[in-house]
Amino acid sequence: MAEEHDEEKHEGAEASLDPPKGKSKKMLIIIAAAVGLVLVAGGGAAFFFMSHKPTQDSPEKQAASAEEKAKPVYYSLGDLLVNLSGEGKHPNFLKVKISLELADEKDLPLMDSIKPRIIDNFQVYLRELRVDDLRGSAGMYRLREELLMRVTEAAQPVRVRDVLFQEMLVQ
Repeated sequence: MAEEHDEEKHEGAEASLDPPKGKSKKMLIIIAAAVGLVLVAGGGAAFFFMSHKPTQDSPEKQAASAEEKAKPVYYSLGDLLVNLSGEGKHPNFLKVKISLELADEKDLPLMDSIKPRIIDNFQVYLRELRVDDLRGSAGMYRLREELLMRVTEAAQPVRVRDVLFQEMLVQ
């Protein structure tokens, strides 16, 4: 009987030392999944960083192209003199000298051929203005935006960046 009691103690000690077989399988699956996840993430990161190709342009070429893009190109339309609409006894005149900022220097010869169309669009619009329409900075801003819209439409293949006033006189 004493032997049976000792065997039971011994079996109980062995049972406490050996984990159940279901838990060891679960632990093995979790470890394998974690290792697999680390390998997949590492492979994805390596692919991402290794597949990124550096630019072929040297810093000097990049600086030259940025300088070329930043260099403004201007086209002068010359002086425009228009009679403003109004109901006063004496007529009001607007004299304005306009330059256009172009996106590309190659467009200068094309601008020479479409200059009459641009001036005509400007003349038609400017003749309908009143003196009150030109007052203050808000009036100048509205005039600039309207002229930019009209020149963009008239000079369709050419990209015009801005309309610049060199001189403006309302009399």
